[in-house]
Amino acid sequence: MSALDVVLLLGGGLVAGVVNTIAGGGSLISVGLLVVAGVPGNVANGSNRVGVLAAGVTATAGFRRLGLSGRRQAVPVLVPVVIGSALGALVVGRLTDDAFERVFGVLMVPLLLLALWPPKADGTPARPWPFLLQTAAFFGVGLYGGAFQAGIGLVLIVVLSRTELDLVVANSIKVIVVLVVTATALPVFILRGDVDWGPALILAAGFAAGGWLGAPVTVAGGERLIRAVMVLAVIALSGRLVGLY
Repeated sequence: MSALDVVLLLGGGLVAGVVNTIAGGGSLISVGLLVVAGVPGNVANGSNRVGVLAAGVTATAGFRRLGLSGRRQAVPVLVPVVIGSALGALVVGRLTDDAFERVFGVLMVPLLLLALWPPKADGTPARPWPFLLQTAAFFGVGLYGGAFQAGIGLVLIVVLSRTELDLVVANSIKVIVVLVVTATALPVFILRGDVDWGPALILAAGFAAGGWLGAPVTVAGGERLIRAVMVLAVIALSGRLVGLY
């Protein structure tokens, strides 16, 4: 890695950690930066999870410090999410590096739409989904998160918004769920040798700082500016991964 790669991974990890904590989608930035730094697609997917894990720990601590702990509400969500996550991590290993990068690039499109139109906290309670539908949805979130990770926070916010939760509380729950999903899937990538520890640890340092900073930013409501930056990054990185330039 060059000095520029180190700076990009630290800075990108910081931004990704903040964005992940506020809403989700930070891995759209960080996985792309790992690829730019020369890490192959599947290895970038695994390496990124080291940073996501670090951000999950610091963001959870940050929310708890501010008096927001979603642990109790997260418990019913975790069983279907963890099962889906383990299956997703096993399935994605069957993709080649080139195939992963193209699939990831295509998946950015619907995730970008989620980023552009996030759920709105307008005081009107969303009509909750039936229990079985919620369970199936959380299993699907885990399956996606175990396989691709990027954007899982955005998907979780959409699903959690159908459980009559305030979005700030939903974010504190989301952080815990993503932490557990990552802890479940990461060992699969480590055992397969799909973690490049040098770039992964550098990225994780930035992620950890971003997770800690992201909690107060979330509570203070500073989501719009970071989401706009994230959308621009998604467009640029998606074009690169699908081979447009």
